[in-house]
Amino acid sequence: MHRFFITVLRAGIAAAILFGLFGQLVVIPTTAADEVDRFPPYAPYALPYTVVAIAGVACVQVVLAAAWRLLSMVERDAIFSSAAFRWVDTVIGSTIAATLLALAVACHLMLATVPSPDDGMELISALAAATATTGLGACLVMVIVIMRGLLRKANDMKSELAEVV
Repeated sequence: MHRFFITVLRAGIAAAILFGLFGQLVVIPTTAADEVDRFPPYAPYALPYTVVAIAGVACVQVVLAAAWRLLSMVERDAIFSSAAFRWVDTVIGSTIAATLLALAVACHLMLATVPSPDDGMELISALAAATATTGLGACLVMVIVIMRGLLRKANDMKSELAEVV
């Protein structure tokens, strides 16, 4: 891969990780506090949902860090090695964790009686978003698992070719 593209991707990954950190430290807690100020019955839900949101962002940051490491392997032309599988497995595990967090939120919104300041549309929207995120996360996990299988196949083929040559 061209060095320029790797540099641009790394800059994007670094920016995304920093943006996520800002979200974890400032945006998510502030938004939760603002929602509780706007509608006090949300108070019991503020801390658990804040923790889940911060953990979800952390899962994305883990995926980004693993992508950084995989980019380093591409740069060294070492992507077809057993070490790459560790990072791909990290991506899979983190994506599964984020998907399970979204599923937990969807289940909670579906089963719990959460108070609503208006007609409940914001809860229906949140449930729809959590359900969609769960479905997309599951699809992403399946795609990554398939890509891992392709990496395994390419790695095996490279090993066979090395034996022949």
